[in-house]
Amino acid sequence: MRDIFETFVADPPLDPTESARRNMRTLRRRFYTAAGVVEGPSGFEIALDGRPIRTPARHLLAFPDRGLADAAAAEWDAQQEFIEPACMPLTRLANTIIDGVAAAPDAVAAEVAKYFGSDLLFYRAAGPERLVARQQQLWDPVLKWAQTALGAHFVTGTGVMPLLQPEQALAAARAAIPHEPWRLGAVHAVTTLTGSALLALALAHGAVGCEAAWAAAHVDEDWNMEFWGEDTLALQRRAFRFAEMQAAAKVLADGGGGDGVAERNSAAEM
Repeated sequence: MRDIFETFVADPPLDPTESARRNMRTLRRRFYTAAGVVEGPSGFEIALDGRPIRTPARHLLAFPDRGLADAAAAEWDAQQEFIEPACMPLTRLANTIIDGVAAAPDAVAAEVAKYFGSDLLFYRAAGPERLVARQQQLWDPVLKWAQTALGAHFVTGTGVMPLLQPEQALAAARAAIPHEPWRLGAVHAVTTLTGSALLALALAHGAVGCEAAWAAAHVDEDWNMEFWGEDTLALQRRAFRFAEMQAAAKVLADGGGGDGVAERNSAAEM
């Protein structure tokens, strides 16, 4: 199995999400009949024709939750003549978490924390009025949640000049970053996909749903497309990234044993 995901090296780069995105090509023909799940000491393991498979770093490809494992097995079952890792976002994320995040959780958490200093939600447009209103509609509830649930009161501004955030807010937000590798890896993935660690934390806490978080991350892009028209290639790239977002959201919803970070709310859409 090593050659299928060969671009996941045994010593992955610090950015686990970037490691996952490297594997974008078809590597070999499908060689198995069916994918399934077997329960073992490492969790719920993916098995091809009854044989457990391993990550590029030779760990068992095992999930902490049966639902996640079933979803990953479905990715393997969906492959046609060739195995295309680009169409297997949950498997790629699992490889990244098992081989990368679990080995360096403090470093990954530090990468997430860096976003609190320049989070997407802090920098607002000065106009036009409708864009300002749309940013307020999608972003302000997340900032209010951070203040209420985390005790983190952040400041916002217009333009591109750096904002100095209160240290108390930064410390409170850092304390909310999960430590359990599966949840941490998913939060990191959402952070890099959206440009907002606050959106990632809100999703992890169930304060915002996946589609709402995705919409909030693309307010400016959607606004520009309304005026200048859609870019087909950009939309294709966006669809690929949304699949990654959905995989991370599924990990946050279904897996990664609780470490006190997640609030299992209904993830009502804001």
